[in-house]
Amino acid sequence: MTDQEPESQTLRYLRCIDEKLDGLREDMSGVKSRLGRLETGEAQLHVDLAQIHAALAEHSNRFDRTDARFERIERRLEFSDI
Repeated sequence: MTDQEPESQTLRYLRCIDEKLDGLREDMSGVKSRLGRLETGEAQLHVDLAQIHAALAEHSNRFDRTDARFERIERRLEFSDI
């Protein structure tokens, strides 16, 4: 009987460890999934930021052209700063 008790106890410990490992595997799977979604969200933020920069550059160019047109109009009408 004493020979079987340690084996039985060892098997119980191994089963317990196995159950804990299964739980860790499930947790890690969830963590990996969430991390993947975070990485996707971060990539989308970079895309959005690049689009904002492009829009700002376009608006800057428009303002520059408008400013040049106003200067040309002022010169034609001979407006001067006092």
